[in-house]
Amino acid sequence: MDYDEMDMGNEPRVRVREADSLHADFVLENVDLAFSNSLRRVIFAEVPTLAIDLVEIKTNTSVLADEFIAHRLGMIPLNSKNVDELQGKMECDECTQYCENCSVVLTLHARCTGDDIMKVYARDLVVGGGGGKNEWLGTPVITDPEGLGAVICKLRKGQEISMKCIARKGISKEHAKWSPVSAVGFEYDPHNKLRHIDYWYEEDPAKEWPISKNASWEDPPQDGEPFDFDAEPSKFYFDVESVGNLEPDIILQQGIKVLQQKLAAVIDELGKDGLSSANGGAVDVDGYPGARSPDIVMGGPVGGPPYDGGGYTTPYANGDGGGASVYGGGATPFGATPYGQWPQ
Repeated sequence: MDYDEMDMGNEPRVRVREADSLHADFVLENVDLAFSNSLRRVIFAEVPTLAIDLVEIKTNTSVLADEFIAHRLGMIPLNSKNVDELQGKMECDECTQYCENCSVVLTLHARCTGDDIMKVYARDLVVGGGGGKNEWLGTPVITDPEGLGAVICKLRKGQEISMKCIARKGISKEHAKWSPVSAVGFEYDPHNKLRHIDYWYEEDPAKEWPISKNASWEDPPQDGEPFDFDAEPSKFYFDVESVGNLEPDIILQQGIKVLQQKLAAVIDELGKDGLSSANGGAVDVDGYPGARSPDIVMGGPVGGPPYDGGGYTTPYANGDGGGASVYGGGATPFGATPYGQWPQ
């Protein structure tokens, strides 16, 4: 089949304005709104990462419930570099629960023996196995200057926790703990030339809705400038903030990869045999025919003899043009209607 390519005018272009290990600010040009917004949504929801998904608690004498600690462990970012080396939990054929091919095992054991309150941090999580040859996969992400990481819980003297954590690959469409980003800033048309936004204001919209820093990258509207009904946005401003499990450039590359895979799957389905059918568009999927209208023979049922009247009467027509019911003539099962017969 032939498909119309997205009319971009020129090749897509990316201008990186700021970038570091946790943040990337760039401008995407010469693409349309559908493409740029699809990239934003894929980055949010479908870039795979690693997160603790199963916690086997052996000992917990802290004041926090097991479920509370398990939830806090799941929200700790884990290094997800080359996470594609792991199989998904629904794709692994080697196990029924978890194994080294689909998971990374972390252990946590802490006991307070002093009189002071003991804090248990993310740094206390120890990678114990799994992840194949990827030695950094599954290590907790620690970005604070002290190198401690997030606080998991606090222990008093004599209290102890001991648990085994199973980290698996997943996407944030299933749970937010697999999200690679904390936020994705997205803006276009900062001067609102296209009037996609109707500002609500009390007195002065210019004061109550200040323009963003991205407005300096585009020409402001001129007084008396006519509105262009055919104008479409082609410049988009992204601000990607990683949680630390993946670098921003890797997140973008993975997002484009996922988007390509989704589009390839659609094209593959559309290109399968059976797209066109005699009744107008049934598509075979996994060997089963798609939705289709019934085969109709005007003279009667499929494979059967035609009805009387050349196919334009009911099976109860008795050859009189189809005006009769199964009970004959103009009568009902309770006799003639009280309103008489229809005028001839």
